[in-house]
Amino acid sequence: MNLVVGKKIRVLVADDSAFMRKVLVSIIGADPQLEVAGEARDGRDCVAQSEALTPDVITMDINMPHMDGLQATEVIMSSKPRPIVIVSSESREGADTTLKALELGAIDFIAKPSSGIDLDMNSVREDLCKKLKMAAKVRVVRTASKSKLAQEISSSAPRTEPSLPSGYAGAMNAINSRPASTIDPPKPMSTAFSSAVAGAPAKSSERFPIIMIAASTGGPATLMKLVPSFPKDFPGAVLLVQHMPASFTSQFSQQLAEIAAIRVKEAEPGEIIAPGNLYLCPGSGHMRVSQTGRLTLDEGARINGYRPCADVMLETGADFAGNMGVGVVLTGMGNDGCRGVQAVKAVGGYVIAQDEMTSVIFGMNAEAIKTGAVDQILPIENIYQAIEKRVLYIFGASKVGAL
Repeated sequence: MNLVVGKKIRVLVADDSAFMRKVLVSIIGADPQLEVAGEARDGRDCVAQSEALTPDVITMDINMPHMDGLQATEVIMSSKPRPIVIVSSESREGADTTLKALELGAIDFIAKPSSGIDLDMNSVREDLCKKLKMAAKVRVVRTASKSKLAQEISSSAPRTEPSLPSGYAGAMNAINSRPASTIDPPKPMSTAFSSAVAGAPAKSSERFPIIMIAASTGGPATLMKLVPSFPKDFPGAVLLVQHMPASFTSQFSQQLAEIAAIRVKEAEPGEIIAPGNLYLCPGSGHMRVSQTGRLTLDEGARINGYRPCADVMLETGADFAGNMGVGVVLTGMGNDGCRGVQAVKAVGGYVIAQDEMTSVIFGMNAEAIKTGAVDQILPIENIYQAIEKRVLYIFGASKVGAL
């Protein structure tokens, strides 16, 4: 969505609480770049006003009468999509429905404090306004999956794709023209992996590929597409940092586990990483890999503005994995992962970045590309295939002593 310079961002506020609407309207109205386009008292009203007012962004409560926020999000995102920021409770139920809304196409969320009056705190005010401004710049698309409810009012208007920003087109063409490896997987996934691992020398059994994934805004829905591709017998470990509060990462790990063949769990301090496992960093701190292959969790302050910090995971993971490391930077706002991908590349590892076209926010991945450490820029649908190809190369090179 292209906004006219100087034009205020128009926000539709949807919440069944008159008090909460008043608080949100006050926060939005106080920001010189934002203005309130309208207020909706429930999901049904929100859908109607979204069509009538065409706001730049919507704040969406979850628990509302007639049609809840989850249903309203699904209808809007599969008919006439608008950027949506969920305003949600941090309870387990709130985390569950918020994550579902993100899967349906909502851009981001802000956790609603347990006491409504606390929402007027300056920290929440700043976070809310920042996310509304970011969401208004996002290219939104219709969700591929539609319920009967959404189908009833769905539209068949074509999807609009932006052109690549200047400076990236040439770099992307040059990078994507490079082969991922000299070995192409000639067999089905599990068979190829079994053959590669079985034929590797004894010393390679002590080391295995470490896939290190970083994601932020747009990450939950993107990861729901990527993670199911990893097979149960994946011969490497997967480390994942998704920018998300602690109360949400626990629930997100469970949601990923329900759709994944690989074992998914929230990382625990002191555990030894092992192949066939995906470890999600808790949102309460930072995840590091020790030289003995153990995970350590640090609940310290933000690092460069992030907690959890992907750079910490990538740098320590690269130090442990060496040339068996694979760094993957997905959609997200900011530059977390820039230092990390350079660390991965410096020790002989491989780096993949999600392309702009399939990213909700071409931020973290764009910044990673600028470092020159990225080997491939790919749409999300092709990233697992590239990971698999690199893993097969790692074991193939080990057989002949080249790695």
